[in-house]
Amino acid sequence: MNNIKKALFNLCMAYVEVRIAASTEAIRSAQQSAGEETKSSAGDKYETGREMMQQETNRNMAQLTEANKLKIALGQVAVDAPPNATVQPGSLVITNNGKFYVAISAGSLVIDNETYFAVSMASPIGRQFQGKKIGDNFSLNDKAYVIQTIL
Repeated sequence: MNNIKKALFNLCMAYVEVRIAASTEAIRSAQQSAGEETKSSAGDKYETGREMMQQETNRNMAQLTEANKLKIALGQVAVDAPPNATVQPGSLVITNNGKFYVAISAGSLVIDNETYFAVSMASPIGRQFQGKKIGDNFSLNDKAYVIQTIL
C-alpha cells in the first residue's frame, strides 16, 4: 500500500508541475505579446491592448503563486511515514464512499484502475477527516462516510 501512496504523491507532484509550467508559459507569452505590441495612430487601442495583456500576466502570476503554494504544501507531506491512528497529511483514507489521499486538492487520480481523490486538509472533506480514526463517521453533502482504513 505504501507504493500506492508514493504513486499518489507523484501524481500530485506532476499535477502541480503542469500547473506551474502552464502558468509560466502563459506569463512568458503575454509578456512577449506586450513587447511586440506597436503603438499605432490609435493610441487608446495600444493602451487598451497593453492593459489587457498586463491583466492576463497578473492573473497568470496569481495562478503561479497558487501552484507554488501547492508545491510547498506537498513538500510537507511525509510520503514514507507509517500509518497514524488519526488522519494526517499524507494519509490514504478508505471510506465506504471512496478512497482519499490527503495532501493537496488535485481531483481524482487513477492508479491500477482504482480512483482516488486527492484532497487537502483545508477542503470540506479534509476538515471532516481532521482528528478522525478508523470507525469514525461523518456526513457531508447528505452523504454518510465511515472511515474503514487509514494508511
